[in-house]
Amino acid sequence: MEQILLWVLLVLAAAGGYKLIRDVPSLLHTPLMSGMNALSGVVISGALLATALAVSHSSKLLGAAAIVLAAINVVGGFGVTDRMLKMFRKKEE
Repeated sequence: MEQILLWVLLVLAAAGGYKLIRDVPSLLHTPLMSGMNALSGVVISGALLATALAVSHSSKLLGAAAIVLAAINVVGGFGVTDRMLKMFRKKEE
């Protein structure tokens, strides 16, 4: 029963997140990306701490995967933010 409730919660969160992001005007995407980069930095810090304190080998592996995925998210977020900011710069003649 608990697993079904967790799956329902996951599906509802995914659908709500998709609708929320889809309805955001394009002008606000750059500030949202910056906020998500900051949040991913917090995730990296938490994953580093959890991995350092992990006892079992599988927990350390899971923590390392979390660190790698969050780092990819941060790097990709900076790339997208930089590209979007270049769109607003005046073109030099």
